Amino acid sequence: MDIKQKKDGKTVTVAISGRIDTVTAPEFEAFVKQNIGDCTSLVLDFKKVNYVSSAGLRVLLSMQKKMDKIGDMKLINVDESVTDVFEVTGFDEILTYEKG
Repeated sequence: MDIKQKKDGKTVTVAISGRIDTVTAPEFEAFVKQNIGDCTSLVLDFKKVNYVSSAGLRVLLSMQKKMDKIGDMKLINVDESVTDVFEVTGFDEILTYEKG
């Protein structure tokens, strides 16, 4: 997994590539927690994410809850296979995302 971030005012965009699974989810969570600072808008670019496990979903849920208190979060460029995971698990009702 590779993670890059860009900050523009109060908006932080995090681009992830690879899988978000049991092995990589803790790294993903730690990176975002360390880098969101005082942002009020978190954008997660999933263009190069091809798989999200239950561990990844847990991290996304945690981030969504945190951002609901201080601003907003959305996922962009979400792959069809990841969209399917969101729909099957009900996360399509929890997360704001745009298909890629």
